Amino acid sequence: MATTSDIGVSLSINFPTALAFLIAFAILRLQPFNDRVYFPKWYLKGLRSSPRHSGTIVNKFVNLDWKNYMRFLNWMPAALRMPEPELIDHAGLDSAVYIRIYLVGLKLFVPITLLAFSVLVPVNWTEATLEHQSRDLTFSKIDELSISNIAYGSKRFWTHMTMAYVFTFWACHVLYKEYEIVASMRLHFLASEGRRPDQFTVLVRNVPLDPDESVSEHVEHFFCVNHPDHYLTHQVTYNANKLAKIVKKKKSLQNWLIYNQNKYARNPSRRPTRKIGFLGLWGGSVDSIDFYTSEIDKLAKEEEIERERVISDPKAIMPAAFVSFRTRWAAAVCAQTQQSRNPTLWLTEWAPEPRDVYWHNLAIPFVSLTIRRLIIGVTLFFLIFFYIIPITFVQSLANIEAIEKAVPFLKPLIERKGVKSFIQGYLPGLALKIFLIILPTILMAMSKIEGHIAHSVLERRSAAKYYLFILVSVFFGNVLAGTAFEQLKMFMHQSPDQIPKTIGVSIPMKATFFITYILVDGWSGVAAEVLRLKPLIMYHLKNALLVKTEKDREDAMNPGSLGFASSEPQLQLYFLLGLVYAVVTPILLPFIVVFFGLAYMVYRHQIINVYNQEYESAASFWPDVHGRIVTAMVISQLVLMGLVSTRGAAQSTTVLIPLPILTIWFHLVCKSRFESAFVKFPLQEAMMKDTLERATEPNLNLKVYLQDAYIHPVFKGGNGHHQPKPGFEEETNPLVPTKRHSQLSTPALSKHGSNSISSSSDTNV
Repeated sequence: MATTSDIGVSLSINFPTALAFLIAFAILRLQPFNDRVYFPKWYLKGLRSSPRHSGTIVNKFVNLDWKNYMRFLNWMPAALRMPEPELIDHAGLDSAVYIRIYLVGLKLFVPITLLAFSVLVPVNWTEATLEHQSRDLTFSKIDELSISNIAYGSKRFWTHMTMAYVFTFWACHVLYKEYEIVASMRLHFLASEGRRPDQFTVLVRNVPLDPDESVSEHVEHFFCVNHPDHYLTHQVTYNANKLAKIVKKKKSLQNWLIYNQNKYARNPSRRPTRKIGFLGLWGGSVDSIDFYTSEIDKLAKEEEIERERVISDPKAIMPAAFVSFRTRWAAAVCAQTQQSRNPTLWLTEWAPEPRDVYWHNLAIPFVSLTIRRLIIGVTLFFLIFFYIIPITFVQSLANIEAIEKAVPFLKPLIERKGVKSFIQGYLPGLALKIFLIILPTILMAMSKIEGHIAHSVLERRSAAKYYLFILVSVFFGNVLAGTAFEQLKMFMHQSPDQIPKTIGVSIPMKATFFITYILVDGWSGVAAEVLRLKPLIMYHLKNALLVKTEKDREDAMNPGSLGFASSEPQLQLYFLLGLVYAVVTPILLPFIVVFFGLAYMVYRHQIINVYNQEYESAASFWPDVHGRIVTAMVISQLVLMGLVSTRGAAQSTTVLIPLPILTIWFHLVCKSRFESAFVKFPLQEAMMKDTLERATEPNLNLKVYLQDAYIHPVFKGGNGHHQPKPGFEEETNPLVPTKRHSQLSTPALSKHGSNSISSSSDTNV
């Protein structure tokens, strides 16, 4: 168990580390040769160019103007200065709303911290119960500020129960107001944003097979009949995954070719060579430039053959299509209604914006999605409990006696005061962070296997898995395993009916472990984020070895993005810890407040200057954020009820029973009031945008605007005859085309009928 001195050691390590990272960033960002690392967003927008300095060659790499170093911390106020409307225009609504999560943390925990330290800390500290407990109970001075220091059956528990109500009502107030604000921001953003292909397009899946028509013809016929005045065009989806792998491999070889060409240009007297064996480690030597040129030529031919196969093979066409309409109103009607009497066919949903589409998963048959998600659900269950093993190891690091028992020859070293404090105060938090590093990658891979077709959905589903993992393995796993390790001696010397009482006393004491984790992850980790050490190193390596053109230099910048799949669940852990320990161990709250304040400033700076978001979902993730904070509230209330009931106040615990019920009712109210704004698009808003667009752009050719929007990226940039083409309508023929033998004279009429869609689509099918 971490003691006061152990936390002091952790603080003495992490605070200087965080400060060093911030100072290093403040200096490195001023150097001209790092400009593209710390301001890539402005370069990608074309609003910033490489700094130009006259004078010596040194000035091109190092900023020698001492006046700039006098203002090296001005990035902090600059990060807070940009107004929110400007931030939305600059970075998008997703980024602006994500930053508001940190703002919610500050709004929530600053008042709670002030109240807790004004009321609960004095109540806990003045009881002095732990000093009179059994000498077998392990505790530290910090624990004397927790609810564990309240005597068994004391009336002081009424103070904690009262504050639980106060904290809950305040949290509900903050969450309701924030949900209202974000919902309003989303609707305003959707109403005011410019024209985008996804506003007119729906994704149709599970298209039934027809013996007389191709998928493209069947889609065209269905929508010409059922949406005769609104259907515009469509693009069927292809299984081009093999082609995408070839293109990716070709790009990798082109990078190696550029590297060797640059290497030869620097030293023309010697041609670069490589071995032709496995990974270039053995075998005969060949000329590297000739080798990669030959390999690229081979892949180019293979790419051409595969491209022709995908376009011409009917089996490569998936029973799904992107269908575009003449108006947003028509797209909204189609996306939000059932299309056929069989609810499992012709399934429609809003198409993701083109940047958001995860093309690989469009090749997955729709019927296999349920099985895939069942398998992943079972796998996730076992993975969560498998990770209890490393979590238990982390808790063993926090217990000196367990370490000494495992490695007795290290006991003299471990018993040294500085070493002991380092092990208990710093090592467990660092070990937990290390164990969690690889987890988001695993969970994202699992989400991809589930078959989601949008990057935004993949990130939200991966975030949901990560949150469940953090809740079960990290929070409950650490609490239970840590309690077992620390109070094992007491468990062995008491009757079974006394064990719940011991657990009730010891669970609040786990706050010391989470404090050490907050210092490592929330302080040092956030400061390291702004330093961008890995992108800094990778940029200079790529710039030296691979960059040949401005496009290469742009690719080398790697601005990154918010990483919602990993950052949001980790953020939710802080809400969970703050809400759970606000009543039982308030000493943890200041560390959380510092985290939210520092993270708000750092991530605002990153969003303004660095991150280039890969997609825009118009803050569709907010219901998940709200729901997880409410979950943390309910857990905190149940934990408090359990603790109080084991401390001789079981009868008064009934006062807390309405609390989770009211919280769940509050969540349902918010859900019914606001959630529809995040899952549906109002027809009124769609009609208003359509009317305004017709008035301002009466000659808009929407077909041309949409024709290439949803073509697979591997088909873009090639020759026109190699690209699958969308269908277009002809204004002159009102007949609905079909190849069904029983429906050759389908009489359905439309003033926007079509007879050329099938021909234009079939040329590539």
